[in-house]
Amino acid sequence: MAQLTIFVNQKPYIVGCEDGQEQRLTELAGVIDSQVKLVSRDVGQVGDTRLILMGALMTADELTEARARLAAAEGSVSQLRAELDRTQSQVAAALEAAAQRIEALAQTE
Repeated sequence: MAQLTIFVNQKPYIVGCEDGQEQRLTELAGVIDSQVKLVSRDVGQVGDTRLILMGALMTADELTEARARLAAAEGSVSQLRAELDRTQSQVAAALEAAAQRIEALAQTE
């Protein structure tokens, strides 16, 4: 298990992670740090714990909204796939009917 130091609100925190996940953890800490900076600009330095909590809540809010948008998009994709399947069936039926008409015309000549 790897250990690394991340910085949130200019303060170091030593955290552990799986080997090879250091870069990802650093990026995630950067997201939290950005949120904490936004909060501290709005409300001032109200203590590390409160700032980190507020930053984490803002991040959780964004995540929840993103999940809701993803679920809506997945629902739209499902509807579009069903519509595509119906359209393909209609096109196949129309082509089959046209082929039968052409064969019937060919036999009468």
